Amino acid sequence: MTWSVDTQLALTAVQAVQAIQAGHLKATDYVATLLARAQALSNLNALTELDVEGALADARRIDAMTPEARALLPLAGLPVVIKDNISTRQLCTTAGTPALAGFKAADDAPSAKRLFDAGAIMLGKANMHELALGITSTNLSPHAGPVRNPYDPGLIPGGSSGGTAAAIAARIVPAGLGSDTGGSTRIPAALTGIAGFRPSVGDGGAARRYHDPQAVVPISHTRDTVGPMARTVADIALLDSVVTGDATLPDVSLATLRIGLPAPLWDGLERALETTARAALARLEAAGVTFVEVDMADLLTLDERTGGPVALHEAGDDVRDWLVANHAPVQTVAALAARIASPDVRRAYDAILDGGWRDAYHEAITVWRPKLQQHYAETFANHRLDALLFPTTMLAAVPLDEVNGSSSVSIDGGPPLHEMNTYLRNTDPASNAGVPGLSLPAGLTSAKLPVGLELDGPLGSDRRLLAIGMAFEQVLGPLPAPVL
Repeated sequence: MTWSVDTQLALTAVQAVQAIQAGHLKATDYVATLLARAQALSNLNALTELDVEGALADARRIDAMTPEARALLPLAGLPVVIKDNISTRQLCTTAGTPALAGFKAADDAPSAKRLFDAGAIMLGKANMHELALGITSTNLSPHAGPVRNPYDPGLIPGGSSGGTAAAIAARIVPAGLGSDTGGSTRIPAALTGIAGFRPSVGDGGAARRYHDPQAVVPISHTRDTVGPMARTVADIALLDSVVTGDATLPDVSLATLRIGLPAPLWDGLERALETTARAALARLEAAGVTFVEVDMADLLTLDERTGGPVALHEAGDDVRDWLVANHAPVQTVAALAARIASPDVRRAYDAILDGGWRDAYHEAITVWRPKLQQHYAETFANHRLDALLFPTTMLAAVPLDEVNGSSSVSIDGGPPLHEMNTYLRNTDPASNAGVPGLSLPAGLTSAKLPVGLELDGPLGSDRRLLAIGMAFEQVLGPLPAPVL
């Protein structure tokens, strides 16, 4: 069988693995096609590093296997990208910041290693918002540059995992890994028309689904997690099963689902985005889903009292510990911060180095975060909900700012709003509560920009949440590919 370039680029992760395992598609041909795609679309700045020789060598090893051996690898020959803050031995891990340029970790992060052990091939490292402290991925470091949205290169792709999202949306790879502290897999997924998953974290113990200690350049041990990103929820479910060893997928009937619509997260939306999101709701309702309005009146207040103090206080200690444990080129947070290239990230590190968050942090961890977690648990229980559903972001992608890395935004001509806080509003609460969240494509606005819908589930309901997402994407369908 002859596989055209267009056919190969359109393959989902599930389809690509099936074709390679069956011997219908050579891994070397597929990898070569995607490497050429990456080089042709280098203007998107989706990748900080491309491993041409390594990826081809890995593909040759897959092709040399017997069919029986390939069948044992659930990701045989699947090209992926890994966000640049996730440790890899083969390629540099710089978190998109000058002080770590050229740094190579001693080992692969556990989540990445499980993908590689299952036959995945690392095509390259994905660009990101510098040090993951932002939602635009407009990285002003000389070795990185701003990531551009494949649907319009003048717009942000979202962040901080914007490079992973852009590479997947642009058909450079079908899937990859990002990380998520307050929305960093889900926001870029929404703005680039793909799916992004934040797995359960809970309080960091047995409920934590992905375990990557000291293997990700951190912000907050309470909030950080690695998460898979792909063009379909089915692809995310495949990667999640490999990382966790949990392949269960419960049967889901749309007619039996009760999905909550949290009022605070449907308020104040951009009109064009809300029109697209409401149209998706109507299609899901017509397919049998029951929607329940829930007020969750305390949600945003509890989130505000939790998020900032936790991230800004923990970052100081967590980044210092990572630098020391990984024998990084700089060993102090101050030395790292001194070379930050993006003004918005420099301001965030000024707040981190200020060190005045201890009292607010103690109250956030002991009072407000437990109340937020209880608010979620009671909402799910009292309304007998399978999940919550709301637009992942308040507005679609906006123009990128190559001077500051981030700027103010306006919703339908309203007053200027803080860009990061505006995009984080809907994703941040679930991050602070530690519950799983999944963004999936809902449609395009009248301006042909992607819109995402987020499903949040009870703590530990990850595989059921993915099954619900898979059922929803059967109704909503994929978005048209960007024209590049």
